[in-house]
Amino acid sequence: MDRIVYPTALKAGSKIAVTAFSAGVSEAFHPRLELSLAYLRDSGFEVISGECLKENNQHVSASDQHRAQELMTFLCDDSIDGIAPPWGGEFAMEVLPLLDFERLKTAKPKWLFGFSDISTVAVALTSRLGWSTAHCANLMQLIGNESEALTAATIPHLMHAQRGYDFAQRASSHYQLHGKSFADNPHTVLNATQPNAWKTTSYSNQATIRGRLIGGCLDTLQHLLGSEYCDLSVLQHRYGDDGIVLYLENAELTSTALKRALLGLKLKGVFSQINGLLIGRNAQMEQGVKDISSQQALLDVVSELSIPVIYDMDIGHLPPNLTLFNGAMAQVSLDNGIGSVRQWLR
Repeated sequence: MDRIVYPTALKAGSKIAVTAFSAGVSEAFHPRLELSLAYLRDSGFEVISGECLKENNQHVSASDQHRAQELMTFLCDDSIDGIAPPWGGEFAMEVLPLLDFERLKTAKPKWLFGFSDISTVAVALTSRLGWSTAHCANLMQLIGNESEALTAATIPHLMHAQRGYDFAQRASSHYQLHGKSFADNPHTVLNATQPNAWKTTSYSNQATIRGRLIGGCLDTLQHLLGSEYCDLSVLQHRYGDDGIVLYLENAELTSTALKRALLGLKLKGVFSQINGLLIGRNAQMEQGVKDISSQQALLDVVSELSIPVIYDMDIGHLPPNLTLFNGAMAQVSLDNGIGSVRQWLR
């Protein structure tokens, strides 16, 4: 079995490159970006800002060639320890065929962290190279006055992330449904007002799922699963007898599109290759299309699976976000409404 590669833990003096290989940051959001960059510097890191960052046109920071070239430059620079895109976007898929994965096999592994469209590249690095990557709060959510526990712990987890790290996280008590605009309120923090409860399809309201993690945004991963960029057969070989725990979250799919996406994964045999399924809170939960809600669309498919399923977790576009290390061994538990995740980087 190929070994999971954990990049060197971040520390004071580590160099972090900031590049937007998907959506860039338009001028109205520059004050918030500067606060997030200052947070990294105040945490002791040296920050390098890329050219593909402070513009956004047609949902991207630059051409696909420019974004891929800059990402490759940072990935191949052995003085760099981490790569932090500001946030996600729509078209990270464009850069995947432009990355030289053969060349990257000789590069020093480095942390790529964030969620949304960032997971498009993160799962490819884990699947193709065996590098662990982190699904967690985005850089633009990280500023010095953020006190929400899961969010504030993001960088500390990355500063402990090395082989042998063992840690647990509990479900948040509340989540954010509506937040203030970063453009109008650069200093805003999470507005976690909605009571939080993880759920399971088990009639006993108890579930335990154990295996190695992989996942991200369903909007893009529905297209990558089964491709060379997220090949579960490769991951099964890499993870060995530990097996796969797949986590997914819906950002923008309507209820009907969500059901089609999940049915598509079922038809591809995705759910037969995993130990269990984790689903993040649905960012389109309020939408009902053609008399079917997003929750009904989800449950119509996952309730019939023969694997344990836990949903409405702290994963995705209704923050806060757990820090999940792709490739790490995890045990996810739900017991009478109390949810937790323990991870072992081994």
